[in-house]
Amino acid sequence: MAASPVKRAYKFRFYPTDEQAAELSRTFGCVRKVYNMALQARTEAWWLRGERINYNTTSAMLTAWKKTGELSYLSEVSSVPLQQTLRHLQGAFTNFFAKRARYPRFKSKKKSRDSAEYTTSAFRYRGGRLTLAKMAEPLAVAWSRPLPEGQSPSTVTVTRDAAGRWFVSMLCDDPDVKPLPVIDTAVGVDAGVTSLVTLSTGEKVTNPRYERRDRELLVRAQRDLARKARGSANREKARRKVARVHARIADRRRDFLHKLTTRLVRENQTVAIEDLTVRNMLKNGNLSRAISDASWSELRTMLECKAQWYGRDLVTIDRWFPSSKLCSACGTIRDKMPLNVRAWECDCGAVHDRDVNAARNILAAGLAVAACGDGVRPQRSTPGGRSSVKQEVVPPPRSRAAAQPRG
Repeated sequence: MAASPVKRAYKFRFYPTDEQAAELSRTFGCVRKVYNMALQARTEAWWLRGERINYNTTSAMLTAWKKTGELSYLSEVSSVPLQQTLRHLQGAFTNFFAKRARYPRFKSKKKSRDSAEYTTSAFRYRGGRLTLAKMAEPLAVAWSRPLPEGQSPSTVTVTRDAAGRWFVSMLCDDPDVKPLPVIDTAVGVDAGVTSLVTLSTGEKVTNPRYERRDRELLVRAQRDLARKARGSANREKARRKVARVHARIADRRRDFLHKLTTRLVRENQTVAIEDLTVRNMLKNGNLSRAISDASWSELRTMLECKAQWYGRDLVTIDRWFPSSKLCSACGTIRDKMPLNVRAWECDCGAVHDRDVNAARNILAAGLAVAACGDGVRPQRSTPGGRSSVKQEVVPPPRSRAAAQPRG
């Protein structure tokens, strides 16, 4: 039986008219209001009456809210984004009860992302023109690439980022995304700060450090923001200037990571990486900024997604596996390996580059798992319940006691 097409989101920037911007801003506010009211109702129902409220109940509440004088403005915007935010809240509670996420939090006007999701009944897409409900004119979308031939979007999500840029994300089937031909190459990947990744082949991909490149520009923008009076129009302008610098950094970093992960997945059948605890590493005040700029979590997420798309194997190695302290030639484990040691010589005479040696050990452990499944433990799962990666190598007890997190 043929596999179902992959759902893929195509994101484009668009430039709304003043009327469209006002309509979308009202929709964002209503979506946030409905989400917060439904969350409060579900929370109070549980704590006061021990009752669990589901999506159907909150949907009925939404109908009643629209009939009240105070909330009659909810009827002025499209009803579909309001229903969709209730579904998102239901999904948030499902993840919470499954212990995949924290308890849902209220949406903040200043901190939450402005977003509204439209289904097929609330938009029209014909001939490359997209028109949303409650709007007379189509959106002025900058079509940077075409949608898959013969495909129409199933959902459309409109967002506005902190820099004031408008985006539309169109979800549709992509028949062009299919498993690649099987090849016999494999690679181990060691993440770092100076070199973003070091491959078991000896190749080192330099970390572009986009945040460091624009740090002076960011400092000036943040200094100007700190001087503005709170609540003033000038402070809002300065805030957007800071947001534009952050957006420039994030866009360039994301583009670089997409190109790198696509190359790794296309050129290798098996990719082995480490399961790094980035959240704990960020507690290191000396390295937190550099680690954030490297964006290892986003790198792994992209590898997981693309490996699943193209039929590749992604193997993750346990965070305690002593990849840096283990000699890839004879298997001897050193007691200590400080971060300032970038090259070392084993008692067997082998001279190792720290990162290349780690990448080779990661590859060897990954291939061992792929071959026989020895030393495997369950992986984290995606919200849908399927494992996003293949296996994980657990080191022997003697190495776990002596190992320390690597940088």
